[in-house]
Amino acid sequence: MSVLAVAGGTGLVGSMVVEAARARGYDVRVLSRGHGVDLTTGEGLAAALEGAQTTVDASNVLAGSKAASIESFERASDNLVHAGVVAGVSHHIALSIVGCDRVDLGYYFGKRRQEEVVTSGVVPWTVLRATQFHEFAAQLVGRSPAPFALAPRMRSQPIAAREVAEHLLDAVDRGPAGLLPDLAGPEELRMDRLVRRWVRASRTRRIVVPIPMAGAVGRQVRDGGLLPGPDAALGSETFEEWLRRTAALSL
Repeated sequence: MSVLAVAGGTGLVGSMVVEAARARGYDVRVLSRGHGVDLTTGEGLAAALEGAQTTVDASNVLAGSKAASIESFERASDNLVHAGVVAGVSHHIALSIVGCDRVDLGYYFGKRRQEEVVTSGVVPWTVLRATQFHEFAAQLVGRSPAPFALAPRMRSQPIAAREVAEHLLDAVDRGPAGLLPDLAGPEELRMDRLVRRWVRASRTRRIVVPIPMAGAVGRQVRDGGLLPGPDAALGSETFEEWLRRTAALSL
C-alpha cells in the first residue's frame, strides 16, 4: 500500500485530502502538531515520513506581515523538503494560491517563498495553485468583529475545497508534473457579494461591510491578479450549489 503524508492534514483542505486518500486506498500519515509533528521546528518529521512515497503540503500559517509570512513558510517548507530527502520521498506536492506571483499581499510573499523552496529542492515536485475556496466567505465572517462582516471588494473565482482536495490526489496518482495549470471555480464572483449571500443563507446576524482594496494591491486585484489563467482547470460546483450542499449537511 502506498504511503501518503499530508502536512496540514487537520486543516480545511488537508482533512479532505486525508479522507479522500483513505477512500482511494492510501495509507495516510497526518503531519500536524496534534499528531506529534511540528513543521516549523521539524520535530517528529523524520519518524512520520519514514516509508512515505509522497508528501502533500496543504499546511497554513497565521502570519499577517510579509516578513512573518516568508519566515513561516520558508521554515516549514525547508523542514518538510529536507526531511523528505532523508526519508526517500519521491514526490512533493505543494498547494499554493492563484495570483501569489502577481498580487503583493503579505501572505502571498510567503507562498512565493514556499514555491521557491519546493521548486529548487531535489525532491521531484508538483505545485497546484488554486483560487480562494467557497469556504473563504464564512472564514471572513468568523474573523470579523461582531456585529460586522468585513468583506473585501475583490474579484475572485472561488472553488469548493473538496474539489481542490480531489485535484491534489489526482496529482498524487499522476506523479511529479511541475507547475500545474491554475485551478479555479466555474464563475467569477466578487467576494463581498459572496459574504453577503453566505450571511443571508446561514441566517447569521452580521452587517456586511464591503472594504475597498486600495493602493497597488487594489489595482492588482482589480486587474484580475487573483483570477485564473486561460488554460486553467475549472471545478464544477458553483457557490450557490455549495451553499445548498453545506446547508443540507448542517441540518
